[in-house]
Amino acid sequence: MDGTYTGVVDRIEDGKIAVVLLEEGEQVIEQIDVPADRLPEPAQTDGGVLSVTLEEGEVVSMEYRADATRDRRESAQEKLDRLSEKLSDREK
Repeated sequence: MDGTYTGVVDRIEDGKIAVVLLEEGEQVIEQIDVPADRLPEPAQTDGGVLSVTLEEGEVVSMEYRADATRDRRESAQEKLDRLSEKLSDREK
């Protein structure tokens, strides 16, 4: 698997291994595990978005994408807010 993909930090296990989901378009196509300390510092948290370049199946670079991370977090918060509103409407 070679190329540059969007990677999203799914979780960090035991503070040591980052599970990164690689996407093509909006579909997850692969999961890779990398040492958490190899991630760019701002991406060392769940939901961090990266550009991940692979050569011969090995990670050769990872670049933090601050704008994409912020956009995804805002989108997720908006979805939670809408769900919360729908639930509160049901309680009336």
